[in-house]
Amino acid sequence: MSLIKPWPRLRRGLEHDYRVLKVRQDVVADPRTGHEHPRVLIDCPDWVNVIAVTKDEQVVLIRQYRFGTEETTLEIPGGMVEPGEDPGAAAARELEEETGYVPGRVVRLGQVHPNPAIQNNLCHSYLALDCVKQHEGTQDEGEDIAVELHPRSAVTQLLQSGAISHSLVVVAFFLERLHAEAPGSR
Repeated sequence: MSLIKPWPRLRRGLEHDYRVLKVRQDVVADPRTGHEHPRVLIDCPDWVNVIAVTKDEQVVLIRQYRFGTEETTLEIPGGMVEPGEDPGAAAARELEEETGYVPGRVVRLGQVHPNPAIQNNLCHSYLALDCVKQHEGTQDEGEDIAVELHPRSAVTQLLQSGAISHSLVVVAFFLERLHAEAPGSR
């Protein structure tokens, strides 16, 4: 096994702040050759995704327009972790804000790096159980979300058919499966 060395940053580029993320281009040195290379970096806050399940085994999903694909997608609730906020608390907060559902309990499923090639953040996944509808939700300015309930038993078909295609949502369901298969998990 070879040892991979870090690429030292030679120059930090100008940062462009877009509120939800910051973009900059740094210049780094190849540790093998010393040659300089520009690298684009996206500085993002951590994110949370939450698989919300009601007491009668319905999964709370959201449908919203995504500008990158210029399509409406079916996803699980989620959003940004505020500075200093616990990711589990952020998961419960985002669930309630987007859908009006409040969880009975929140279980940590795991975390992934969304795209370590260019991003520095984590996406934390949670399972919210015994969710109860408390209100219609309080969407942020600029959000337009429709809430849908689907039987928990239909999730595999939604994933296999491509009805759910957001990679971080797919990962959350995979982490939930791993959690369910772990000894003493529930």
